[in-house]
Amino acid sequence: MTGLGRGLGALLQDSDSVNANKPSGRTPPYETISSMNEIDVNFIEANPYQPRSNFDQEALQELADSIKVQGIIQPITVRQLGRDKYQLISGERRLQASKSIGMQRIPAYIRTADDQQMLEMALIENIQRENLNAIEIALSYQRLIHECNLKQEELGDRVGKNRTTVNNYIRLLKLPPTIQAALRDNQISMGHARALITIDDLVSQLKIFKKTIEEGWSVRKVEEEVRKLSLVPPTDENNRRIQTIKQEIRSLQFRLSSYFGSKVSIKSDDNHKGEIKIPFTSQEELDRILGSLDLEKKA
Repeated sequence: MTGLGRGLGALLQDSDSVNANKPSGRTPPYETISSMNEIDVNFIEANPYQPRSNFDQEALQELADSIKVQGIIQPITVRQLGRDKYQLISGERRLQASKSIGMQRIPAYIRTADDQQMLEMALIENIQRENLNAIEIALSYQRLIHECNLKQEELGDRVGKNRTTVNNYIRLLKLPPTIQAALRDNQISMGHARALITIDDLVSQLKIFKKTIEEGWSVRKVEEEVRKLSLVPPTDENNRRIQTIKQEIRSLQFRLSSYFGSKVSIKSDDNHKGEIKIPFTSQEELDRILGSLDLEKKA
C-alpha cells in the first residue's frame, strides 16, 4: 500500500482494528482472515458500490493475456458474507479478466468492512488505481463527500490531492450534460471544461463548446474566447482603455475562480474602486473558501 497515504491501506487496517476491538458478545458468522487465500471465483459476488460502470474491453483483454502469462500479481480484496460467500471490495478488472480465461480460483485478501467502508474503499481504490475519466473522478469525489460524510480536506487526504484540485473536479458536475458527456468521452480536456464552467450564460457556454468541438480549439483558444465575452469593441482611445481593464478583470476572475473553485465576480469603476464577490451555497463551501485563504472561522 506504499504511496497511498491515508488512503486504501489505512482504511483496510482500520477495518481490521475495529473488528479486533469489538466486544465478543456474540460469535461472528465467520473468522476474519488477514493472510492471502485462494477463493473460488464463483463464490464472489460483485461489489454493489463499484463506481465504474464501463470497462475498456481491449484493456480488459490485455489484462487477461497478462494474467495467462504472469498470473495474478496483486490479489483482489473481498469481504466474507458467510460460508463460501464473498463480496468484492476491489479488483473488479482482475476478477473479470480471470473469469474470461477460465480461472477457477483467484488469490484474495479477506477483510472485515461495513457498507460505508465498502463504498469508501471501492471509490478510493478506483480513483487511485484506475484510469478514470474526469467525470467519473468527480462523481466518485461527490459520493465520498455525501455518502461517506467526508469533508473536502479529509477527502484530499484520502486520495492524495489538495482541496483545490478536488473542488475543481466536483465543479465539473455543474456543467450541462452535453459538455459533461464530451469530457467523459475525451472530446474535450479538463482544461477546456474549467474554462467553459466560468461562463454564466448557458447559450454562450454551449456556443463556445460547439465551436471547440467543430474547430478543435486548444485550451488557450477557449480561454481567450471566454475572456472576449465581456469585452466591448474599441472605437476610440477611451474604449480601448476600458477594454484593457475589462480584459484584465476577466483574466483575474478566471484565475480566482480556478483557485477558489467557485465563480468569482469582480466589479470596478473608472476610479479603480470596486468589490470582489466569492459566493458560497453551504457551510462546507464557506469553510473551504476560508481554508484557501488560511483563515479560521470566528466564534
